[in-house]
Amino acid sequence: MKQPFHHGSLKLALLDASVVLLDMHGPDGVTIRAVAREAGVSHAAPVNHYKDRETLLTALATVLFKDLLACVIKKLRSEDLLANERISVFATVLFEYAMTHPNRYRLLWHTGLVDHSDPELLDVMNQFYGACCAEISGAKMCTNRDVETYAIALWSMVHGYIDLRLTGMFEARNDTVSGHPRLEAMLELFQNSGRTKS
Repeated sequence: MKQPFHHGSLKLALLDASVVLLDMHGPDGVTIRAVAREAGVSHAAPVNHYKDRETLLTALATVLFKDLLACVIKKLRSEDLLANERISVFATVLFEYAMTHPNRYRLLWHTGLVDHSDPELLDVMNQFYGACCAEISGAKMCTNRDVETYAIALWSMVHGYIDLRLTGMFEARNDTVSGHPRLEAMLELFQNSGRTKS
């Protein structure tokens, strides 16, 4: 039998159980009862920390987004990155995360299950977006559009490509001219379009 949790550790144990279920069954498989069963507690125990399923999944999405932000920050610490490569970090982190953990990525954007107006989740999402905008501004690659237009275009392109890969509409292929992986080639095209002519 599983050991009982102290009150302070149950909250983390429920999140851990949620990740296990999310990876195995997708967002729809993460319910209060299933999480309680996975954590080895009564079905009523989670209510002490998460009043309903949306609260639980929002807390889980917050943790996952913090992981994404931490990964970006870690990669940006490299002093060898050029300005355009620093911008690409945001795209490649999102892409690699989605390909490795597709169900986690799907949950992040699931408006029917996650409350994206939650202050803690909104804060970490704004940190991610703000860091991206800061890198775009610092690179001075786009002078004929504002920074947010560039950031939204980048985010939309990457998210759209990820979605089409996850649904199986696009396959993993290389650009036949440059030989680079498709996302890398797309980012190069995107970066070149942002430069002004001399």
